[in-house]
Amino acid sequence: MVCPTVLVTGEMLNRLRIRAQCNRALVFGALLLALLLSIRGAPAPDSFRFAILGDRTGEAQPGVYEQVWKDVAAANPAFVLSVGDTIQGMNDSSAEAEWRQVDQILQPYRRYPLYLVPGNHDIWSAESERLFQRHAAHAVRYSFDYGQAHFTVLDNSRSDELAAEELVFLEADLKAHSTQPLKIVVSHRPSWLVTVALGNPKFELHQLARRYGVQYVIAGHLHQMLDLALDGVTYVSMASSGGHLRLSRAYEDGWFFGYALVEVHGKIINFRIEELGPPYGEARITRLTDWGMAGLVKRDQPESVPMK
Repeated sequence: MVCPTVLVTGEMLNRLRIRAQCNRALVFGALLLALLLSIRGAPAPDSFRFAILGDRTGEAQPGVYEQVWKDVAAANPAFVLSVGDTIQGMNDSSAEAEWRQVDQILQPYRRYPLYLVPGNHDIWSAESERLFQRHAAHAVRYSFDYGQAHFTVLDNSRSDELAAEELVFLEADLKAHSTQPLKIVVSHRPSWLVTVALGNPKFELHQLARRYGVQYVIAGHLHQMLDLALDGVTYVSMASSGGHLRLSRAYEDGWFFGYALVEVHGKIINFRIEELGPPYGEARITRLTDWGMAGLVKRDQPESVPMK
């Protein structure tokens, strides 16, 4: 069998060249579009990780907060949420210098979005509130979304209770984001602590949480790791990320330096509680459910728990 001879003309070669150039252009365009979407804010994934930091101050212990950030950065979270007390504060004349010191500490980690909650060491006057808003780059009460999760941040920096305007803001915010499947409310002071510990659901924050499907209410201020549950809502007090340890200072009582890494998968949230390693701690790792209202639920539990 004799194969026919194909005569390739100059015109055919030109067409082949043009087609190859177009194919290359299409591939380049697709790659460029993907890059632009990643830079300009493509939708957040259904699965992501973020970090929660406890108080930095309240008699800050040297080097602890810096080590927390080194450890957190190694985990490469999507963002970081801090429960308040970022500066020692309480003095208008020195507050600006303290915020500048914090800015220097955070400079290597600017690639991670940071959401600050106003603590009592951050805001105590009109001037300190102005400084907080300038250095935090957001209002004292606000909310934000990441993927399917909605976060509401409240301000109880100057009161042990949540003021009426905070609850009004909370209800309006939760109502406006009612379709978000995951909802987390954060404030600095655990205004809910005694009421939840007594098992009393008759307070407005809890009623709003139940009405709008809030899964977690998180606070700092105590410097103690605690986990309480009421009617399907989990209330969390974060361990210290730099502020001094109190009372027994015992790990099993919730007194240690650390942070939380939170994994979100669809509608499932898993907390991994990380203690700092030497010289600040023993690098013990637990789940949130290993903790209760008085510290560790089981005092003889394993010291290392893998993240699911």
